[in-house]
Amino acid sequence: MPPPADIVKVAIEWPGAFPKLMEIDQVSFFFSLSLSYSYIFIFLRWSLMNHEYYALQHADSSNFYITEKAQNAQQLHERIQSSSMDAKLEALKDLASYSRDVTFAQEFINLDGISLLTQMVESGTDFGDMLSFTLTAFVELMDHGIVSWDTFSVAFIKKIASYVNKFAADISILQRSLAILESMVLNSHELYQKVAQEITIGQLIPHLQGTDQEIQTYTIAVINALFLKAPDDKRQEMANILAQKQLRAIILTHVIRAQRAINNEMAHQLYVLQVLTFNLLEDRMMTKMDPQDQAQRDIIFELRRIAFDAESEPNNSSGSIEKRKSMYTRDYKKLGFINHVNPAMDFTQTPPGMLALDNMLYFAKHHQDAYIRIVLENSSREDKHECPFGRSSIELTKMLCEILKVGELPSETCNDFHPMFFTHDRSFEEFFCICIQLLNKTWKEMRATSEDFNKVMQVVKEQIMRALTTKPSSLDQFKSKLQNLSYTEILKIRQSERMNQEDFQSRPILELKEKIQPEILELIKQQRLNRLVEGTCFRKLNSRRRQDKFWYCRLSPNHKVLHYGDLEESPQGEVPHDSLQDKLPVADIKAVVTGKDCPHMKEKGALKQNKEVLELAFSILYDSNGQLNFIAPDKHEYCIWTDGLNALLGKDMMSDLTRNDLDTLLSMEIKLRLLDLENIQIPDAPPPIPKEPSNYDFVYDCN
Repeated sequence: MPPPADIVKVAIEWPGAFPKLMEIDQVSFFFSLSLSYSYIFIFLRWSLMNHEYYALQHADSSNFYITEKAQNAQQLHERIQSSSMDAKLEALKDLASYSRDVTFAQEFINLDGISLLTQMVESGTDFGDMLSFTLTAFVELMDHGIVSWDTFSVAFIKKIASYVNKFAADISILQRSLAILESMVLNSHELYQKVAQEITIGQLIPHLQGTDQEIQTYTIAVINALFLKAPDDKRQEMANILAQKQLRAIILTHVIRAQRAINNEMAHQLYVLQVLTFNLLEDRMMTKMDPQDQAQRDIIFELRRIAFDAESEPNNSSGSIEKRKSMYTRDYKKLGFINHVNPAMDFTQTPPGMLALDNMLYFAKHHQDAYIRIVLENSSREDKHECPFGRSSIELTKMLCEILKVGELPSETCNDFHPMFFTHDRSFEEFFCICIQLLNKTWKEMRATSEDFNKVMQVVKEQIMRALTTKPSSLDQFKSKLQNLSYTEILKIRQSERMNQEDFQSRPILELKEKIQPEILELIKQQRLNRLVEGTCFRKLNSRRRQDKFWYCRLSPNHKVLHYGDLEESPQGEVPHDSLQDKLPVADIKAVVTGKDCPHMKEKGALKQNKEVLELAFSILYDSNGQLNFIAPDKHEYCIWTDGLNALLGKDMMSDLTRNDLDTLLSMEIKLRLLDLENIQIPDAPPPIPKEPSNYDFVYDCN
């Protein structure tokens, strides 16, 4: 006879004694009574007094406590001050492990444990493993968000910075020190100023030249943090340093490694660096041109001079002011400005503001032959067929800013960086130069007129986006990709995609689709559930900073239980069920909510404001107001999990991924079933039933 559902068997071990297997009534001891009464029951089995000074601890790798109060915090607080080096080292090792548990952390912090650790670091007497465990414990305790970062002294900051400035420092000490500096910079403006006085990009560069990928990742994270918090003038200075050829070569090496190793954290930091670098363009993008500013007007004069240098300027004696104005107006029209009389007015719209003019001047000076060819080529065409260089440059600059999201803060979950932007010190300008030549080429291929301007811009955007999705490793490779995406090729791609969407729209085919659809949906459902059985590693995020904390969740093979638990690092493969310490029966799940309806999106203001994080958030709500909160690593995993959970609850799978999979699989299945009908026209309606014959004499009687 099976035991009652409320009775659980728990193996409990006391140091130096035989383990005991106890039967505990969950209702009586863990719900009706407080946890402390459960301890009384358990500890009396070993005749232990003062039960409030003890705690239960998971025997798995997590070492988490099941406790209301943990005497271990008091004991460790005393042990780490031991005069015995061996005892102190062992205590710090335990502290580094236990500090991941929030209950223990709260108790230890209440004992002024953070101050004790900072004093130990400031004293400079610890080194090697002892210092490594001290810094590890400090990072783990601070990650709980219980203590403010503003409370630390300059002496502590200087000491942490000194570990980073030592190139031969211990790897684990260096890693923890970089993590501490990143958090300090991101969480306190005052600490940013203090850290910036101690650490420069020049001092961080040697760490990028090493072989340890984690150190390189943390180093770029610190650079990003300094970049993000720096004032505008300092930010531009940092960008100039990062644009140096030697440093770009180092970063590009890590770009290639991140792609090959699928290092998500490195990819994310490179993406952040890319976004922050492009955000330096925001000031120019949002600056209007002042038509009265002579320095700005001189840039337009320079564009005219480079394009029409062969045509001599009229000298003061041979031409009147009116004649000169007339000639300028003619030339500005050839340059493709909307306002021929005062082209400065074309740059008063933001975005792209003065950034467009900067791009035009860069193109004219650094790609002079191409610039002159485009301007003269278009000025020799009929008015309606000319591709207006000025107007095109302004609209193209605006489009490129939208594609690269210039001015937007980096997402906390995105890893979408483009290697080619790390290959040139003026990558955005070079990107523009390639695209303006593409625009002119596409204009000719489309035989466009001025009325087709918006159509041409749409085609050019599609060409650029399709080329970027291939992640070219250099600007030359990007240019080569665009060569293969001519207007004719874009038309073929569009036609192929349209045929896939519009094929088989006759009534018989639609009826066949309707008949097949339940089978396909069941297939998709099984695939989603199988993926949940494999499980996914999720990253823990909070409003303070991106953390290197992971947890794993997977569905049991019988689809009845969700297993989940914390991990030390991102796993290379599947995580076994028995290593995940927590369980949630599927039968207890009440609902699955997404986006702004998630509890963790309502609680954390910074994440709530991040649209991309909001789109990846979902939560499981279960009995007794319980909740399990997720932030998916990407949109694909978000769709997999929300679909799978809805399937478990007997609800429809409504994600974009399901719709795409359904369309693709339906199309493939129908094509397979209709192979024998190739080149046969399928009528929209069934053929009419003929009239009955006048007699049935033609029927042969087999008898």
